[in-house]
Order: sequence, then structure tokens, then C-alpha cells
Amino acid sequence: MQIITKYFPKLNPDQLQKFEALGPLYEEWNEKINLVSRKDIEHIYERHILHSLGIAKIIRFVNGTAVMDVGTGGGFPGIPLAILFPETEFMLVDSIGKKIMVVKEIAKTLGLKNVKASHNRVEDINGNFDFVTGRAVTDLNSFYGWVRKKIKSQDINGLPNGVLYLKGGELDADIATFGNRAQVFPLSQYFEEDYFATKAVIYIQK
Repeated sequence: MQIITKYFPKLNPDQLQKFEALGPLYEEWNEKINLVSRKDIEHIYERHILHSLGIAKIIRFVNGTAVMDVGTGGGFPGIPLAILFPETEFMLVDSIGKKIMVVKEIAKTLGLKNVKASHNRVEDINGNFDFVTGRAVTDLNSFYGWVRKKIKSQDINGLPNGVLYLKGGELDADIATFGNRAQVFPLSQYFEEDYFATKAVIYIQK
């Protein structure tokens, strides 16, 4: 938990309480359903929760922003971002029903009123969103193809609407087709831990 307050020192008491509860909740659910790898669960705050919050180093969503988290799995990055941005509406989507069930239970336990979860394919989701997030779901070209028609045209944030995608490793091939619409934000600029040396947020403007 200390690693969260290290990089986000201005959390209010409600946010602190929710983040403190989040790690044990994931440990409990991971015993029943394999949400993250067994070796990763002891690093849940660094490798999953803080990693998800890397997006918050790129943008501070204004109140009323709508975000769809595609391929959310156990709720990353959607759940940590929903705690950090309580006035932003999050739709968490995954095609695996048991994972969405866990997401719903975690959101309910934490009292996250700004989270909805859907067991669905992204193509079948109604509505449009300011931003779409994802974390190593598939190759970036395929991901963008799935979600591009779900992104609103009118911007309300300082950053124009688009995709915010967490990924590690070599990124040149991923962004090549997007030209100057793509920007890479290495997370090593914001987080000093070794885990983030090869991790980045890729932003693709709509």
C-alpha cells in the first residue's frame, strides 16, 4: 500500500480506505479464481494497482468523463482508476463471465458507485466514451479496430479523446501504423521501481 501513497500522496481518507482494502480483496478472490498469476499476487500493489494508475500520470480525467476499460480481466486498470477518479464513469468489459463477476463483487464491496461491468464483447456495448483503456489485451492495431467507433468525437479533457493502453516491451511495431497520432509515455519517467523500466502508456488520439 505504501507504494501507492508514495506516488499519490494526496489521496483522501475514502480513497485510502479503498486502496487499503483492494489488495486483500484481490488476494482473497485470487484463491478462488485465477485473476493474476500466483507469483504476481504478492506484488499486487506494484504490478497491478500502481501499474494501472500509470494512466493517471498522463491525464487527470475531468468530472463527467466516460471511460470504457476493455478486456478488464480482474478489473485492471479500471478499478484502481475508478477509486482515484470518483466523478468519472467507468464501464468495465470482458468476454469472460467469471472475471466480470469478480469485478462486480469487488466494486460492490468497495462501494464504487461509478463502476459498471459487462460480460460482453466490446462490439456489443452500447454508447460512446471519451477514452478507452486496456492493458496488454491484444496487439494494438486489433484493439484500436475494436474500439475506434466507441470513442466520442467531442473532447472535454485537456487531452483529446482516444485510447490509453498499458503495455511493456518493444513498442515501435505497435505504434508504427498510427503515425503522429500515437504517443508513448514511459512509466519509468514516473515510477522508479525496476518493474516499470520497460512499461509504458501508449496514447492514440481518435
